[in-house]
Amino acid sequence: MQSEVRVSSQEPIDHISENIYGHFAEHLGRCIYGGLWVGDDDRVETEDGIRMDTVSLLRGLNMPVLRWPGGCFADDYHWEDGVGPREDRPRRRNLWWTQGRENVPEESNEFGTDEFLRLCQLLDTDPYIAVNVGSSTPQEALDWIEYCNSGGDTELADRRRENGQEEPYGVKYWGIGNENWGCGGRFAPDEYADEYRRFANYFNGFDKLMNEDSTEFIACGHLTDDWNKVFFDSLNGGMEFGPGSFLGMGSPFNLMDHFSVHRYYQAGGDTDFTDEQYYKIFARAQKVGGDIDRAAETISEYVPEGEIGIIVDEWGVWHPEARSDNGLEQENTVRDALTTAGVLDLIHARADVVSMANIAQLVNVLQCLVQTDEEDAWRTPTYHVFDLYENHVGQTALETSVDTEQREIDGEDHDVPMVSASASEGDGELFVTASNRRHDEAELLTVDVGSSAYSVSSATVLFEGNDIREYSTKENAESFEASNLAVTDEGDGTITFEAPPASVVGLTLTE
Repeated sequence: MQSEVRVSSQEPIDHISENIYGHFAEHLGRCIYGGLWVGDDDRVETEDGIRMDTVSLLRGLNMPVLRWPGGCFADDYHWEDGVGPREDRPRRRNLWWTQGRENVPEESNEFGTDEFLRLCQLLDTDPYIAVNVGSSTPQEALDWIEYCNSGGDTELADRRRENGQEEPYGVKYWGIGNENWGCGGRFAPDEYADEYRRFANYFNGFDKLMNEDSTEFIACGHLTDDWNKVFFDSLNGGMEFGPGSFLGMGSPFNLMDHFSVHRYYQAGGDTDFTDEQYYKIFARAQKVGGDIDRAAETISEYVPEGEIGIIVDEWGVWHPEARSDNGLEQENTVRDALTTAGVLDLIHARADVVSMANIAQLVNVLQCLVQTDEEDAWRTPTYHVFDLYENHVGQTALETSVDTEQREIDGEDHDVPMVSASASEGDGELFVTASNRRHDEAELLTVDVGSSAYSVSSATVLFEGNDIREYSTKENAESFEASNLAVTDEGDGTITFEAPPASVVGLTLTE
């Protein structure tokens, strides 16, 4: 079969934010305990209780941002339970999730704010903290910001110093709740608007008068247009009363920097799926693009263009095998990794409105990038897609069109293109990624970059020879690594190559 990818270097979309390659870690299953944190367990190398084999693998991704502590966990979490001497921290319920692989919904609070921010320091990544709206108050959230970010001579700043961190952490990203239409309180959109306005009002005051570093605030959105519109209507309406210009709070965008949406998808099981279900999951993953487009359209009705970015701060494959009673663990296959490439292509095409994305989740849970057992850590196929796509970071996304067969899927809103692709340009380099979704046939691909000034400097391929149902284990993890791909550079801006079945290709071209 044949397909063509055409790159329009004269049609730039926007800068691709590095935060699009963000991640998410929740107090759930073996993500934190066993995956990132082992405390005094000496079976693996640790630093301040953090397992360094996991950190070493994650450092290879140059992670830009990490969201914590949830997820649903966030809106039942009280941050003061997780600071100070660990032996004095209370053991609490985990209202939503099992810890480990056993059905024990309890939280030890061994891993709290200082441990999380120490992890971010080890990873050289920006922290993104989601505060408790559903079962807490603005005062508790404001105290948390003060603990993390105040350089003053206050009780909370002094407490942070007593706990070992002299200088403010400078946490930039603060989410005001999580899925507050669901597990975060089951708020109606107007109710959440009231809560958001109340929390953001106090955050904004702290940011203006006491904060040494700028902070950015994130509202929780929904997948339905009606919910989001009612939220913005209510938020906007509530700000019409009182002095609109007081403290600069005259419109919603003065209290909000980003607006988030979530999207999970599945079709069949993690490894037990039919050929039809194999393609169906790509149709469902394409909904991410529509989610972003609808959110952007709603935002444009209320605030100036570009003032509020869209964050997809939970996304990925959620198979039926991942249940609360097993810590949401599932096998991580080549099929899952191919969906990742397609979603990242969709996000690149919307680089002008997407300010961050956070795949769920970082370690052991759902579509994780790293898996661990008691003594080892290894990469998943999805890890390798992130690693390959990192060349897009910081470049300018370019309009990319694909002429390929479309597979119609019964009952789905989207057809499935057999090839997905995206391209970016910067500093004399052009990078193209393309996926062949056919699981049983190679695809002869022609990439036309529209300029003879570029020539291929490297070409790599993921998953050549891997089966679509193959999943990562400690024993086979190296089999998913990239290998070199033979291509033909015609010298006129066109490159041809054969993309193996179910593979992802990366082309680097230089001037």
